[in-house]
Amino acid sequence: MARLPRLTLPGYPHHVIQRGNNRQAIFATTADYQLLLGLLEENTRKFGVALHAYVLMSNHFHLLLTPEAADSVPRLMQAVGRRYVRYFNDSQARTGTLWEGRYRSTLIQTETYLLACMAYLDLNPVRAGLVAEAREYSWSSHCSYIGLRTDKLVTPHPLYWTLGNTPFAREAAYAEMVNGGVSATLQKTLTESVMSGWALGSDDFVAELQKHTTRRVAEVRPGRPIGKRP
Repeated sequence: MARLPRLTLPGYPHHVIQRGNNRQAIFATTADYQLLLGLLEENTRKFGVALHAYVLMSNHFHLLLTPEAADSVPRLMQAVGRRYVRYFNDSQARTGTLWEGRYRSTLIQTETYLLACMAYLDLNPVRAGLVAEAREYSWSSHCSYIGLRTDKLVTPHPLYWTLGNTPFAREAAYAEMVNGGVSATLQKTLTESVMSGWALGSDDFVAELQKHTTRRVAEVRPGRPIGKRP
């Protein structure tokens, strides 16, 4: 079966994941995490990508971002991936591939899934048992959204600004949302969508996306045309 092309459209939020080959560690030292964040900062600016949220885990990382152009995300991931692999291989005296194939990505509907996806990223270290609370983890954007630090890599999505009329109100509302957790069903939905590459949203959202690309954006369910409500 032919490999499905990635779905990338400018102006829409994209959830991206890159895993280490065979789930191996992709970070060995603090400097490694810092280097990847530096590469992301440099190349999001270079290729016109607004990075809304991120989490770097020991053997994979997630990004939530909005590209300005159709090729912004592929160019970003290629530039970051190549330079990081060269650095990591040199620093660890290793050779060969570091990534588990190409990165995975999908588009998500802003109103329904963007804030939930941010919380999903923030809670990765908690689900993995690395910390008790999201605020305790150093390598995510969570602390920047609850006012504990400034992160120049992060560009808050306009939806975040609707959480309150003041910085304090937004930070408190977002912290409360993350502390409330993400349901197992929603976790599964977010994971499956990014791994499959199918767009995540309502039928109307999917139908609108389909107008902008010849690439099929959602899996066809038996007896039901894409984008049609039951």
